Amino acid sequence: MATSHFEPSAERPYEKRRSELLTYFDRTAVDAWARLTSDAPVGRIRATVRAGRTEMRDTLLSWLPDDLQGRRLLDAGCGTGALALEAARRGAEVVAIDLSPTLVGLARDNTQDPAARRISYRVGDMLDPSLGRFDHVVAMDSLIHYAAPDMAGMVESLASRTSGSVLFTFAPRTRPLALMHAVGQLFPRSNRSPAIEPIDPGRLSERLAETPGLASWQTGRTRRVARGFYISQALELCPA
Repeated sequence: MATSHFEPSAERPYEKRRSELLTYFDRTAVDAWARLTSDAPVGRIRATVRAGRTEMRDTLLSWLPDDLQGRRLLDAGCGTGALALEAARRGAEVVAIDLSPTLVGLARDNTQDPAARRISYRVGDMLDPSLGRFDHVVAMDSLIHYAAPDMAGMVESLASRTSGSVLFTFAPRTRPLALMHAVGQLFPRSNRSPAIEPIDPGRLSERLAETPGLASWQTGRTRRVARGFYISQALELCPA
């Protein structure tokens, strides 16, 4: 399968956006994310986000084979590592990568599960070709901060090194999501998370179909999860 060189869009350069995300997840909100992804008590709004993320993670895991023995999986944007650990429990050799050294450190420290020995934690760019090839790639809520052209390019880059499925999520353009954005603008800038980029599902499908490196891939299952302040849609890509 041909490799792909990802070219960032002019409207929101990939490197600039990646830097903004690193600042947020590694410095501004690391404590909040540590609590959100743990069993610690959280407020009503964050409880809906936690429930939504759990449902989405379970959905993506259900699209992977139950037996992952001998398979290599990339958890692209692993956060504190819940999905990576479950994949490792199924036998996968997992590369779990995130921009944030702090979140990766939490992922390493948060489990004594024997399956964790099959996880290689990395700090860096999920698109780094030196990570090698994979049977499956999962990017849960890690592409949602990028504009559609960059998202399609990132998926193309990931698919170029994958022999099986690429599973990822995006923020579907909906009225509730637009309202949440409007409410979020009322908070002080220092308290805001990096804006997500809502995308029309039909337009995203068109964009993926127009991407040269994805010509031999086809869309499969899709599912939207909406739990209070969490709205995200999963999409499966498989070789045609």
